[in-house]
Amino acid sequence: MKKILSAACLLLSMIIVSCGNSEKVYHAADFGIVPGTGEDMTAEFAKAIESIKAERGGKPAVLLLDGGEYDFYPDSANVREYYISNHDQDNPKRAAVVLEGVRNLTISARKKGEGSCRADFFMNGRMLPVAMVGCEDCKLDFIGIDTRSPQITQVEVVENDAEAGFITYRIAPYASYKVVDGRLVVYGGNWEFTPQAGIAFDGETRHLVYQTSDIWVGVNGVTEVEPGLVRAPWRDARLVPGTVIALRSYARPTPGIFVSECKDITLENVTVYYAEGMGLLAQVTENVTLKGFSVACRDNERYFTTQADATHFSGCKGRIISTDGLYEGMMDDAINVHGTYLRVVKRLDDHTLVGRYMHGQAYGFYWGGEGDSVQFVRSNVMEIAEGNRIVEIAPYDKEAVAGCKEFRITFSEPLPQDIANGNYGIENLEWTPEVVFSDNVIRNNRARGALFSTPKPTLVENNLFDHTSGTAILLCGDCNGWFETGACRDVVIRGNRFVNALTNMFQFTNGIISIYPEIPDLASQRKCFHGGDGGGVVIENNLFETFDAPVVYAKSLDGLLFRGNKVVQNNDFEPFHWNRHRFLLEKVTSVTIEDNEFDGGFDYEKDVMFRN
Repeated sequence: MKKILSAACLLLSMIIVSCGNSEKVYHAADFGIVPGTGEDMTAEFAKAIESIKAERGGKPAVLLLDGGEYDFYPDSANVREYYISNHDQDNPKRAAVVLEGVRNLTISARKKGEGSCRADFFMNGRMLPVAMVGCEDCKLDFIGIDTRSPQITQVEVVENDAEAGFITYRIAPYASYKVVDGRLVVYGGNWEFTPQAGIAFDGETRHLVYQTSDIWVGVNGVTEVEPGLVRAPWRDARLVPGTVIALRSYARPTPGIFVSECKDITLENVTVYYAEGMGLLAQVTENVTLKGFSVACRDNERYFTTQADATHFSGCKGRIISTDGLYEGMMDDAINVHGTYLRVVKRLDDHTLVGRYMHGQAYGFYWGGEGDSVQFVRSNVMEIAEGNRIVEIAPYDKEAVAGCKEFRITFSEPLPQDIANGNYGIENLEWTPEVVFSDNVIRNNRARGALFSTPKPTLVENNLFDHTSGTAILLCGDCNGWFETGACRDVVIRGNRFVNALTNMFQFTNGIISIYPEIPDLASQRKCFHGGDGGGVVIENNLFETFDAPVVYAKSLDGLLFRGNKVVQNNDFEPFHWNRHRFLLEKVTSVTIEDNEFDGGFDYEKDVMFRN
C-alpha cells in the first residue's frame, strides 16, 4: 500500500509541475487592449506585459489579441536609450511595445473558431514600434507593423514637360505636405522635412525604372496647381506620366522591430508594411527564426516599404533562419548579415589595446566578452593577421557600454608591435551565425537582394530574386568604410531563380552574384579574403534570366564552383553594364565552371576574365 501511495504521490507531483509549466493564455481585451478605437494602446500594452511577466515568472504565456488596428502615439511612448546598429543614434527613442527581460512570451492574434488573423500596430508619428531587449524564447505571431504617416512620400507623375524642364506630380492622399517659400515640406505628427532623393517605380510593373538608381527630385521652386497637385522644376525625361516616385530622406531613426541581446526569438507570419529604418534589426542575439516574415506593400497602394533593409543582423550568433518570406519595395536589401570590425587605435601594452567603433551608425552596444575568440585583419589588404582571445574588455571612453565608441581589451597572447599603426581591425568570431535563407521572394527593391558576411555555413536556396535592381546576392567584408565583417568560408547558392537583376547601378553591383570585399591594396594581397581551406562558394542548379552580360563577379576568393546552372538571355532591357564578361574574377583561385547551359553557348576564353 505504501508503495502504491508513494507512486500516486509522485505521479500527482509530476502532474502539478507539468500544469505549472503549461502555457497560460491572457486575453488582451482584459487589459483594455482593444482594436479599432484609435486610442493610444501604449500604457495598456505595458501593463499587460508587466503583469504577465510578474505572474508567470518566465513560464510560458500567450498574450492573445483580437484582429484589427491598434494605435500608438509618441507623446505617451516608452522613452528609452537604445543604441541600434546601422541606425541613427539620435537618442532617446520613443517605443510603442517594449519587452525587456521577458521569457517565454508569445504575442499573437487569433479569431475564435476562424483560425488566425492579424493585429496591426499603427504608429502615429516617429516611433520604434516593437523593442525586444534581453528576452528569451519569445515570439510574435500574426502581427503587422505600420504607420499612419510614412516619412516616405509617394507621388505620381501626371505630366512631364521635358523641354521646359517641369514635372507635375500628384501627392498620395495619405501624405501631409505644405509649400513653404517654394519648397515642398512633408510632415506628420512629430516630424517634418524636405525630401532629398527619390526612387522611381514603373506604375504598372512596380519595377524600379531602368537606369534611374537614386534620382534628384523636384522639391524646390515648386508651385501648388491645386490641392495635392504640384508643379516643379525637374528635368528628367525618364519619368514618364504614370511613374510612381518615392520621395525620401536618408534618415534611419528606428527599425520596425528591434531585437537586442536576446536568445531564441521567433517572428512568424509577421508583416512590416513600413519602418523608417530596417524592417527588423537584430543585434547581439542568438538564434532568430523568421517564418513567413514579410516586408510588403500594403494593399498595393504603396510602392515602398522600409527606409532601409528589410532585415538586418549585426553581431548575432547561433542560427539565423528566414523562410517563406516576401520582401519588396524596400529602399535597401532583403537581408544583411554581418559583424562589426573595431579599428585598433592605441596599443597600451603587449597584451592590451584600444579598439574603436568607426561607423557613425554602429556604436554604443555590446561587442564582445571574456573568452571570445577574435582575429585581426590588415585593412589595406584584408588579410587575416592572427587570432587571439579576450581576457578582459571594458568601455574606454565611457563608464558604460551604452553609447561607448571605444573598448579597452586585454588579450591572452602578445600583440603585434605595429598593431596601432591604423591598419588593423578586430573581428569577433564568437558572434558569427549560420544562415539559412530559403523559399523567399525578393522583388522590386532598391540596391541589392541579399548580403552575407559570416564565416559560418550559409545556405541560400529556392528563392526568387525578381528585379532586385542591383546585385541579387552580395558577399562583402569591409574594414575601411562600413566596417562590416567578415570573410565567407562556406556558402551554397542553390536552386534559386534570378530575374533581371542589374537594371540599376548601386554600390557593389558588378554581377548578378557579386563577391566583393573592399580591398584598397588588392595588388599587395597575398592570401584571399573569402573561401580557403577547402571551402568557398558553390553556385549550382540556379536559373539566371538576364538581359545583360555579367553573371558572377568575384574578388579575392579561394574556391568557386559554378555548376549545373542555366543562363537565359532576354530582350527586356537594353544591355548597358560596363562589365561585358559573364565571369569577371580578380585574384580568384580554385575555379570550376562545368555542366552549365548558356543561351548562345559558352566560350571560356571570351566569357571568363581573370585579373591577378
